[in-house]
Order: sequence, then C-alpha cells, then structure tokens
Amino acid sequence: APEERNMNGNCTEEDGTSSAFTSKLSPSADICVGLAILCMVLLSMLGNGLVLLICYRRRRILVGSELLCVNLAVVDFFCCVFFYPLSIFSSFTHMWLGQKLTCFYYGLGCYIFGLCGMFTITAISVIRYLKTCYIWLEGMRVRWVCAVIWLVAALWSCFPLFGWGEYVPEPYGLSCTVAWRGYHTSAKDAFYVICSFACFTLVPVLLIVVSQGLILYKVSRFSYSLSVQGIRNNLRHTEKRLTMMFFCISLGFITAWAPYAVVSFLFIFHKGSGYMAPEGFVLPALFAKSSHIYNPFIYFYFNKTFQRDLRHLLSSACPSLGRNRVGVHLGPGHPGPHPIHIQMMEQPKVVNKQESCEPNYVFTRTHYNVMCPLLPTGTH
Repeated sequence: APEERNMNGNCTEEDGTSSAFTSKLSPSADICVGLAILCMVLLSMLGNGLVLLICYRRRRILVGSELLCVNLAVVDFFCCVFFYPLSIFSSFTHMWLGQKLTCFYYGLGCYIFGLCGMFTITAISVIRYLKTCYIWLEGMRVRWVCAVIWLVAALWSCFPLFGWGEYVPEPYGLSCTVAWRGYHTSAKDAFYVICSFACFTLVPVLLIVVSQGLILYKVSRFSYSLSVQGIRNNLRHTEKRLTMMFFCISLGFITAWAPYAVVSFLFIFHKGSGYMAPEGFVLPALFAKSSHIYNPFIYFYFNKTFQRDLRHLLSSACPSLGRNRVGVHLGPGHPGPHPIHIQMMEQPKVVNKQESCEPNYVFTRTHYNVMCPLLPTGTH
C-alpha cells in the first residue's frame, strides 16, 4: 500500500518506522524464509538437546573441552528457543512483530549469543592448542573461561543501551541486528561498529585459524614420530579424531558466518540498501543461522563417547532396542518358530579418564540372559 505523506510530500516519521519493519520480500519468499528457519530451529533443538541431555547424564566426569562443547550447545539451543520463533512468526505475517521493542530484544539477544558462540569457538581452539603444546587446564579453569565469555558478550552487547550503537531492522525487514550504517551517524556509533568488526570478529577468526593450523602441524609431527617408533597407535588415532572434530567445528562456524560478515561489512560503506537486492541480505543471514545445526552431528560422528552414550540413551528410552531377537526354525513337522530373546548387559569399568573426551573402558563381565520356551520332545 502506498505510504501516507505529509503536506510537503515526504514520509512522516511514523510511516518511515513502519516501513522499516515491513518485509521487503514477496509473500511467498517470506513463507519460505519462515519455513527454513523453522526447520533449522527443530533440527538444532533436537541435536543440541541430545548433546545437553547426554552431558547432563555424565556431568560428574566432564572435562575441559567437553565443558566448552556444552557451552556451545547451550548457545545454539537457547538462541533457537528464545529468539528465532519471533523471526518465524514475523515471516508468516510479512512484517516484524512488535517493531522497536521486540527488535531491540531480538538484536540484543542474538548478538549476545552470537558473540558467545564466537568466543567459545575461539576458546576451544586456543585451549586445545595450549593443552596440545604447553600446559594442562583443569575443568575449574574452563568454567571460569565460560563465565568470562558470557560476561564480555553481555557487556559489549549492552553498549547500545548507553547510546553507543543501536539495534535496527535488517534491510529485508524480518530480522534485527546492529546498526552497521551507524558508522555514518556519529563518532560513538562509528567506534562501536569498528570495534565490533575488529576486536570481536577479525581477532577471534585469526586466533581460530592460527590455533587450528598450529594444532594440525603439531599433531602431524607427533603422528609421524610415533609411526617411526611404532608405538602408541591408539593414542595417535584418538588424538587425530579429536583434532579433526574441533577443526570441523571451527571451520563450520567460520564458513557459516563469513558471508553474513562480508555483507554486513560492505553495508557499512553504503548509506542506503539499494546497492543490493533484499535476497542478497536474507540468504547470508539464513546461512549464518544454519551454524546451530552442524555441531551435534560433528560430535556424534567423531566422538565415540557421544556415540556410546547416545546408544545407551536410546536403549534406556526404548528397551526393545537393546534386545536381540533370534528365530529358530524347526522341521516342517513342528509348529512355528520359537523366538529366543538374548539380552546382553555390559558392566563398564573406567580405567582412566583423559581429556580427550574418550575414556578407556574395560568390560569386566558379560551376562547373557537367554529366554526360550521349552521345545517339543525330541527337538535339538
């Protein structure tokens, strides 16, 4: 609908505000965006919910790197729970619901959780490098690292409350973020935007890339030295899997957020959004949101502990999954097959607990409970 104009032919402030919170996409595109975010939310809640549940069940034996993985799962899970539904409903109604109030809530919350995710990935990379090459960090110190991550992210995200930067609608109108164009409005906003990119984007990315590169170099040299000596092959294999797991986590996060960071950085130097179609903003934003999905699949693929705990969780939730059924077919003159239920119960005994998230297990006894009805006389 055409906007109402004042006597001079210009849009009023109220109309301009309403226009900023109106979708710039077609109705069909809005529905596609809402469905895409909904799928991401459901997958993220399922995957990260399983990670949190498994970590809660083994909370007493969690170690350093696992605590950081828990923190990352918390970020991904609760960001999808508390903020993305607002974007989904706004997509289905073709405008941002709540306008300024909810825009500030969404922008502030997503920025806090986004910074926490970035800082957590950085901490994982740096701590893994330090533990691989120099020092040992215990679980208590990692808890302090997690606390500092949340504190710094919350403090920096709250600067717009005091006039340093602000949270405004995205150019396509169905999301809110930091006002990157504030670079042109005031010195305070320019300082906030520059520091957000330099200190809280470029520096963490450089730390992640350098740390992961040094870890891969150290592990490759360590593996080569072990292969020459022909010893400790199991430790070498475990370390390789863990290195690849954390490398994939870092790579997935950077790959997901890189297009959005580039588009936002270019947006700083343009006072208007006409240089790019609305789809040019929404696609990188959707790709960035997909970062909440990757990590659980990476954990379950590379970490045998998560695989084993997931099997135990599923078997406890569905006891029939932990039972094998064997059919015994007798001769043609006998009645139908008699099922034999074989249930194997394993009692693990922990030998030692390593930081590698994969403790060694020795199974002391194995019980076989065979439940079989009496067979007819003369049957073998």
